[in-house]
Amino acid sequence: MSEELILNRIESNREEYIEFFRELIKTKSYNPPGNEKNVALKIEEFLKKSNIKCDIFPFGDNRANLIAYLNDQFEGKNLLYNGHMDVVPPGNVDDWKYPPLSATIKRKKFIYGRGTADMKGGVAAMAIALKILKDLEIELSGNLIFNAVADEETGGKFGTGWCLENVLESIKCDFAIVGETSNYKPLSHAIVLGEKGRVQLKIITKGISGHASVPFLGKNAIYMMSDLMQNLDKLDDLMPKIKPPISLEKLKTLLRASFPNQESFERVYKEQPLLANVSKALTQFTKIVTMIKAGIKENVIPDHCEAIMDFRLLPGQTKEMVLDALRQLITDIGYEVKDEPTGHPDEYFFYLEVEGAGKPSYWSDWENSEDLKIFYDIVEKCYNKKPFYFLLPASADVSYLRNTNYCKNSIIFGPGVGTTAHSVDEYVEIEDFINAIKVYTLYAYNFLK
Repeated sequence: MSEELILNRIESNREEYIEFFRELIKTKSYNPPGNEKNVALKIEEFLKKSNIKCDIFPFGDNRANLIAYLNDQFEGKNLLYNGHMDVVPPGNVDDWKYPPLSATIKRKKFIYGRGTADMKGGVAAMAIALKILKDLEIELSGNLIFNAVADEETGGKFGTGWCLENVLESIKCDFAIVGETSNYKPLSHAIVLGEKGRVQLKIITKGISGHASVPFLGKNAIYMMSDLMQNLDKLDDLMPKIKPPISLEKLKTLLRASFPNQESFERVYKEQPLLANVSKALTQFTKIVTMIKAGIKENVIPDHCEAIMDFRLLPGQTKEMVLDALRQLITDIGYEVKDEPTGHPDEYFFYLEVEGAGKPSYWSDWENSEDLKIFYDIVEKCYNKKPFYFLLPASADVSYLRNTNYCKNSIIFGPGVGTTAHSVDEYVEIEDFINAIKVYTLYAYNFLK
């Protein structure tokens, strides 16, 4: 009976919930610089109408984290919903079909705007789930904790990381959901069990300058970088051999769950390069050069070149492993690696600088979880399609929950198509958003009743 009450409440108030979601999209929280407090205040205003306790923790220049609770009791089971309020900048707004902060509704089916998928849709749906359970006054034996955080798009140290160290550390957590987008069209939604780690490195080559008319008198820093790029695949052999948490064959088996039969799966897997390439990326260490700059003038041998490289790690691989392997590779191709970026004008060498790092994580015991099986069934019921278990090729705040041992039983699930995140004309389907509200509310009710 309570499930029917919940679903009826969602359908009867859907326009109110859509407008709340649109209000969050319209609220600027580009990171950098952040301004997440703008969103936190909107959420607080929405929840306080239902007498929900909200704590806002401000920091920096107009930045903040928010934590809200269904009740004041934490002795029973505790369920944590986590989502980030910051979004990436829109880039060139002239490239957008609809202004990035307009929250434009198209054909009564889509909502467009920066952060719709990543991840104000998930944040709004989680806040609404908390409000519904409070408004219906359903008797529950546990507590739902909603944590809306800052800083995810720049590493999460001042968001989820700070909340775990300063507020949530005294509250045990039995299950956690991070509301990042998890729709893999043309498939159904994924229930994400782990994610890869990330290391972002700045690589500097220090060469020897000179006049371009006598090129052999100098040491071209661009050519030095090119030597590394041409030998980059050798890095795979220098990294410690680690098995992926889920093999490629098992990943394909998990993917098949959302298909009516084997034949249809094989056809789509073959015809959709995105699906095959994501699966491949999830089972191996990856590296790619994403930025490069060098040179001061067209007739000067460049003595300085900088490249940014992005490395994605499997659980078990570390930042230190990447650095050790890269130093070995640079030595093998005939160059020195120095600990300082500057040196004598006649010296040439490499310098490595870590610009960012996030650890991989994985819920290794997920197959034995009855709570997860219940969640799977609720997703299938709300979306009328079987979800599938999967991994995330990128990184997310859920790694803080697992790697600190705060809550190993953590998953990612949220509205929106993953490929639209950070893209021009980012959008969410309205029914996907409404269904996410149903999933979050029904699961919290079943978990805490």
